[in-house]
Amino acid sequence: MDELVIEIRRAVGKDAEDIANVHVESWRTTYSGIMKDSIISGLDVGRRTELWKHNIAKEGNIVLVAVKEGQIIGFADGSQVKEGEYPEYDGDVTSIYFYKEEQGNGYGKLLLEALFHAFAQAGFQNTIVKVLDQNESRNFYERLGAKLIDSQEVPQYGEGLNLLTYAWENLQFPLGVLRTDSN
Repeated sequence: MDELVIEIRRAVGKDAEDIANVHVESWRTTYSGIMKDSIISGLDVGRRTELWKHNIAKEGNIVLVAVKEGQIIGFADGSQVKEGEYPEYDGDVTSIYFYKEEQGNGYGKLLLEALFHAFAQAGFQNTIVKVLDQNESRNFYERLGAKLIDSQEVPQYGEGLNLLTYAWENLQFPLGVLRTDSN
């Protein structure tokens, strides 16, 4: 196996536009034909840049970027579970996205591992992640030990779509799973 050569670091304010580019492009490639066309066509890098400036600066939010050859190719975002949602869980993997051509290279595992480390440092014991049922990344989470705990219809995104909630009961378990031969 080739060594995975990426840098994973905390995002800073100047990363917002690059994160927004990954966000918009990955939504277009991931959700085209799944979500309503109006949602996909309404994606705007400028608005997403403002969102990511806010997310990076928000206290308690953890935004990490994956950098390859000096360019941001992916990101992950997480925080404490929203009050009243899944009270038995601490962390919420809000998003993890890569450019399509960077998917399947093992970078997602490394980025998720880094996010879990940050969660553990924040005192979190476990975490959830939400994913649309027609998004194949749900298989990624399942392979890494996440268990399905909930499913809710989300007609606002498209007809017949369900939002699945997966959970890792113990952040220590996935960290061992996520180790690669090069670690």
